[in-house]
Amino acid sequence: MDVAGASVAVDVVGVGINATDTIIRLPRFPAPDSKMEVLSAEIAPGGQVASAIIACRRWGLSARYVGKIGDDSAGTLQRGEMQREGVEAHWITARGSHSQSAFILVDESSGERTILWKRDPEIALHPDDLRRKWIWGARVLLIDGHDTEAAARAARWAREKSIPVVGDFDTPYSDVEALLHHVDFPVTSKTFPAKLTGEVNLLKSLPSILLRFKCRMIATTLGHLGALCWNGNEFLLSSGFRLQAVDTTGAGDIFHGAFVYGLIQGWPLQEILEFSNAAAALNCTAPGARGHIASLDEIRVLRGRAERFEDAYSDKALRDATRVALAAGARA
Repeated sequence: MDVAGASVAVDVVGVGINATDTIIRLPRFPAPDSKMEVLSAEIAPGGQVASAIIACRRWGLSARYVGKIGDDSAGTLQRGEMQREGVEAHWITARGSHSQSAFILVDESSGERTILWKRDPEIALHPDDLRRKWIWGARVLLIDGHDTEAAARAARWAREKSIPVVGDFDTPYSDVEALLHHVDFPVTSKTFPAKLTGEVNLLKSLPSILLRFKCRMIATTLGHLGALCWNGNEFLLSSGFRLQAVDTTGAGDIFHGAFVYGLIQGWPLQEILEFSNAAAALNCTAPGARGHIASLDEIRVLRGRAERFEDAYSDKALRDATRVALAAGARA
């Protein structure tokens, strides 16, 4: 649905990035000053919050999305995709502008990707673009850290109604600190904490972030090694699942969608991390940001049978770091 009228209660509302990706599969990453034949090139929808919301919808949640696009073919693609998936979408259109786009180079041998992206400044989401009615009535709000002022307004409105706020943070954009004060469950890329705090050791930076911003918990994704969370009392580690990666694009987006799903189910944090890891791993088995949004049954089977990668941290390291964090007062 692409609607402009009154909004009704939904499970999850997402406010943030959408993108149209050109996925270019390569035998390997090219050397400088070389030529290489591509294996394939495909245009597909993506974007952090948009992909997470699509995942939530496929898992049976009612979903609303708020985002900004240009009046171009990429914007038309985004509208059509949300409508096809049954997501209630509220689009702000920047006339005469281009929607966000990306060229994603995928190394066929490893599944790792490099993203080349372009964003027209005119499609930045502004606080005045938002409406309270789009936020109120949600069980969870998902935002990203790109257009921080707009995200902060949405998060403040959610807090007014005691709606939990999940944040997807990959890069410390301008004013991200002000936004973090309004986020209950920040889930970051593995490089974000060091960029924000200057501390490269996650066992130190995560408690520091929780202490500073008074979040309910702070988690970070570790790529193929899984995810790490500090909940104010202990570290929770969920090791990654061993699968053959075809394309890692969108793994974090699907992780965030799965995190929201688990939160709405009322699961313990450890189970949410396990579910999110499995969903993210399965998405990597096909090309594109939404390559393989697996069914709930597929995720359950993977969690029960799959081999895991080695733990990113030993039990002793986690215990020692917990003692240090608690002594410093880094409690939820």
